[in-house]
Amino acid sequence: MSCVRFVLRRQFAAFLLAVGATLWMADGTGRLDRAQAAEASQAKNPSVVPPVSWLLKPVETPDAEAATEAAMKPYTQKIIGTDVTFDMVPIRGGKFLMGSPEDEADRKDDEGPQFEAEVEAFWMGKCEVTWEEYELWGMGLDKQFRKVTGAKTTEWDTLADAITMPTKPYADMSFGMGKEKTPAISMTQLAAKMYCKWLSAKTGYYYRLPTEAEWEYACRAGTKTAFSFGDDPEDLDDYGWHYGNSDDKYQKVGQKKPNPWGLYDMHGNVAEWVLDEYTPDGYKPAGGKTAKNPVVVPNKIDPRVVRGGSWFEDADRARSAARAGSTREWKAQDPQIPQSVWYLTDAEWVGFRVVRPLRKPTPAEAEKYDIDPLQKQDMLDYQEMRGAVE
Repeated sequence: MSCVRFVLRRQFAAFLLAVGATLWMADGTGRLDRAQAAEASQAKNPSVVPPVSWLLKPVETPDAEAATEAAMKPYTQKIIGTDVTFDMVPIRGGKFLMGSPEDEADRKDDEGPQFEAEVEAFWMGKCEVTWEEYELWGMGLDKQFRKVTGAKTTEWDTLADAITMPTKPYADMSFGMGKEKTPAISMTQLAAKMYCKWLSAKTGYYYRLPTEAEWEYACRAGTKTAFSFGDDPEDLDDYGWHYGNSDDKYQKVGQKKPNPWGLYDMHGNVAEWVLDEYTPDGYKPAGGKTAKNPVVVPNKIDPRVVRGGSWFEDADRARSAARAGSTREWKAQDPQIPQSVWYLTDAEWVGFRVVRPLRKPTPAEAEKYDIDPLQKQDMLDYQEMRGAVE
């Protein structure tokens, strides 16, 4: 599945990345310094400790507070100190059959066996995280804005500034597809998790990636069909972007019809990171029992799950139960030594959206949703090795 335009874009991006690597090694821009590496091992470093342990009071946000599931409302989150906002949709808790039935068209073995899962209530981003949102952290635009305007640094800013940032890329990570109201792409799962930490610090609310079960529950929106709109992939054009209608690139978020629960682009546009490790041999249900808030905590860097299909894939990959796992090939063209822990040079179809649970977890519970020990070590090793290269 390829076309000349896509191949040329990839070749040009690879050239820019190669040039950028040389520049990066020359000046070390954006790297973590050694003091930060030492600090990362300390228990109170917000970069490596779950946000529930250090959240400040929430920034006042209309309709964002709810004592009960029944009281949950949609709300718009403003990122303090900027004009950037995003919308959150309430998702009531409940049970559902996770995975696909054996007779579903285009079904893959990793989608079964089906089992009953139960998830608690949460809010989910109405759309995928956009470049406008992501680059406030990922490119340090939030800090730059305050520096240029002389805006006051709030307590939320101070905490957010302590969250580790990625090294700055020397190529356009949109790969020429544009950044206006389009989904941010090509970040590792670690980067997506760190953005969620930064967002939690900036808002005072606990944001994270969804679990795979939460994602499928929200995507299905109470349906049992292959897609949230039915079983016919021919109808996907009304609901999502895929290889057949995307013009070989991602599109602005929220242009197609939403699913029954008001979520956009759950089918297609970009595939979305979730928290779980990918299990290529399928699910391992707990002896016929309902699995409550299931999550497969990763014990390896790859493979990890992405959901939803993308502009780069055929329509069947956008089915509600379709799964995919990350591989090292997703950063094959990365010229950095060592390869970056932040960017995926060969996964221009991967992005994410955020969730916020109604019930804030305990610090112990939150550990399984946070950056895991492998990612922490990866981040520190990367910093140390970059220092040695320089």
